[in-house]
Amino acid sequence: MSRWESRAASAGALHTASAERSSDTDSFNAKDIQIILMQPSARYLIVDGHSVIFAWPELRRLHARRSSLAREALVKQLRDYQDWTGVRVVVVFDGKGKEVDTTSDPGEVQIFYSRNGQSADAIIERLASKYAKRHELMVATSDSMEAETVQACGADTIFA
Repeated sequence: MSRWESRAASAGALHTASAERSSDTDSFNAKDIQIILMQPSARYLIVDGHSVIFAWPELRRLHARRSSLAREALVKQLRDYQDWTGVRVVVVFDGKGKEVDTTSDPGEVQIFYSRNGQSADAIIERLASKYAKRHELMVATSDSMEAETVQACGADTIFA
């Protein structure tokens, strides 16, 4: 088994955690974006939010109706995955603001929105570059170029 037991198992667990847990210009300062690190040996899953939304048919259908519904459904599944596995989850979405926006409560899934003119990929790559040497990182994406870049930084990948 690999570092994460099995990439396929992790990807499947990520996709099904919700069902199993419940019924229902790219430069920026380090201050702009940081993962809240509480445990030095913690494992992290960084999710390319829109990449996953468009890779999963049920989320893609929600997105066609209303993009916020798809984002909320993904975050709920990721929260269930985090609770179920103990892997800390960070999800990154493309945003439209003037600066990087982050939302999270302690123990919750961390959510980042990139600033205008910056892609979620840039944030994910920066996170992988900064944290892959100190923590076990897995990046979930359907973008093969992004996957190659984060692997070069030392992170593992799951294809959504």
